[in-house]
Amino acid sequence: MEKRTYHYINNINSPIDLKAVNKIDLPAVCEELRQFIIDEVSKNPGHLGSSLGVVELTVALHYVFNTPYDRIVWDVGHQAYGHKILTGRRDRFHTNRQFKGLCGFPTPRESEYDAFGVGHSSTSISAALGMSVASLLKDENNRNVVAVIGDGAMTGGLAFEGLNNTSVDKNNLLIILNDNQMAIDPVQGGFTQYLVDITTSRTYNKIRFKAANLLRRMNIITDDNIRRITQFNNSVKATLTRQTNLFEGLNIRYFGPVDGHDVEGLVRIMSDIKHFKGPKVLHVITKKGKGYEPAEKSATVWHAPGKFDVETGKRSTTIHSASTPPLFQEVFGETLLDLALENEKIVAVTPAMPSGCSMIIMQKELPKRVFDVGIAEGHAVTFSAGMAKEGLIPFCNIYSSFMQRAYDNVIHDVALQELNVVLCLDRAGIVGSDGATHHGLFDLAYMRCIPHLTIAAPRNEIELRNLMFTAQYPDMGPFVIRYPRGKGTISEWRQPMKSLTVGKGECLKEGKDLAVITIGTMATPAHKAIEQIEKEYSVSIAHYDIRFLKPLDENMLHEIGKKFRQIITIEDGVIQGGFGSAVLEFMSDNHYTTPVKRLGIPDSFIEHGTPEELYNMLGLDANGIANSIDDCMKNMKNMKFEKLEV
Repeated sequence: MEKRTYHYINNINSPIDLKAVNKIDLPAVCEELRQFIIDEVSKNPGHLGSSLGVVELTVALHYVFNTPYDRIVWDVGHQAYGHKILTGRRDRFHTNRQFKGLCGFPTPRESEYDAFGVGHSSTSISAALGMSVASLLKDENNRNVVAVIGDGAMTGGLAFEGLNNTSVDKNNLLIILNDNQMAIDPVQGGFTQYLVDITTSRTYNKIRFKAANLLRRMNIITDDNIRRITQFNNSVKATLTRQTNLFEGLNIRYFGPVDGHDVEGLVRIMSDIKHFKGPKVLHVITKKGKGYEPAEKSATVWHAPGKFDVETGKRSTTIHSASTPPLFQEVFGETLLDLALENEKIVAVTPAMPSGCSMIIMQKELPKRVFDVGIAEGHAVTFSAGMAKEGLIPFCNIYSSFMQRAYDNVIHDVALQELNVVLCLDRAGIVGSDGATHHGLFDLAYMRCIPHLTIAAPRNEIELRNLMFTAQYPDMGPFVIRYPRGKGTISEWRQPMKSLTVGKGECLKEGKDLAVITIGTMATPAHKAIEQIEKEYSVSIAHYDIRFLKPLDENMLHEIGKKFRQIITIEDGVIQGGFGSAVLEFMSDNHYTTPVKRLGIPDSFIEHGTPEELYNMLGLDANGIANSIDDCMKNMKNMKFEKLEV
């Protein structure tokens, strides 16, 4: 395919350049921006459908508002590709989500146009409200603050907490509700239907808006007294139609719904309402994947499609064969269905990720026992706790970095009551190109301090199946299983499941000079590193898989503490407070003086890149681990390791 020529986009390096474009040419700008996103994402995979759906909205926002002085907070963050391209990052967009390249989400570290760091959902209203309140307190009364919330983010509880305070605190916040009825999968819940119902009042809202503008021009009403008129109007409407508007019920002025793909119309209405005092909502109807037929027809698949051919729409998918190790997510989904078919007490819960975590496999076979609760992680955990209290066994699957949002629910609603909820932490460890907001690096540290939890990490697919099988036994209590994104190491994983002894690890390799203890899938690079060192030196290295972070295998640790003069722990979580810290504490509490070298994630947020690039950077690939073992050997007193002849 020949490289396209972009007449408008190539000349837009900032919103100032965009404002120089005649308004009647904005549809052409949108067409080019949409095509640019399609072309770039086809070669360098990322989030496609969401950004295509807000092209016109993005252009209108930067055409009307004075960014970066005016603040735009994007929610969810993967809507913002067009925003990045229009704000001086077009020439670097080919590095999006790549190591040392642009971040896949807005971040103030990257650009002053990124008003707030976003990666998780439903944060925009709270953050933007804080900005708007701060602006008024600083007498910056001419600063506009806009929260663009969409892609299912309104199903998150934090969004409603923000709405509640928006109706009380003095502010001039504009909330743009990007309504496409989708997250990654179709949005679940009553609020979605509510938005559908609101759209039936299009004529009413149009007439009301025109009437208010006319009365304002005639100086009959002002922004100060229009709220009381709106309240009276709402009560009359509710009486006649038996339907209220949630936003106006909260004293937030509502405009819409409007066509989110009419860029000139969006410019017109935003220009009209941006000076209105007080909080307001603009309800915009968009289509996820707009302008690219394959993405419009299958929004879930084209949310993040990988590489694809622009002309044919054919995706470059990886074909799995019987001889190829599967994804951990596939093993989870298949195993969950296997268990549920045998145990009628098993139910499944996910916050808007049935496809991503492969719970969709069970959903197709046993739909009444699978619950997609929307982007609401805290609710997912407490909802699971309620079902467990009544004797069911919920498998609640939440990505590791998203589980951070449900921390209190785990403590207060699950652990404190010792309920048999199986918390499955998908995407644990380094996840890759989504970067700092999505790496699952903290769960080992933040979970191990909670009483009553069992915490386990499988080193391979068979271990994952066995842990899931073990977790569904009666009286297991709260059970955490964390596992990574991506492929495992075993192709013949469909083996009969067996129960594992809780709190018991496994010696994978005997040795006498030093001990390496791993947790989870870090066993694989550690095994390679040990082989590499033993080929170079006359050294005998033992390798242990701890398997359970809580309870620890104390018998194994006593054996290691007595036998070895050097211990190395390896984890794909933060060093501070993690697995290595647990081993250090044990050795200290039991008066062992064996030195412990901890390998893991340093005290910093890790950028985006491929897992291979990041593990290499962190020294957690086989070569890096081998170098650490080498360093430990050099520091071991009274021991000399001879290099072998090759």
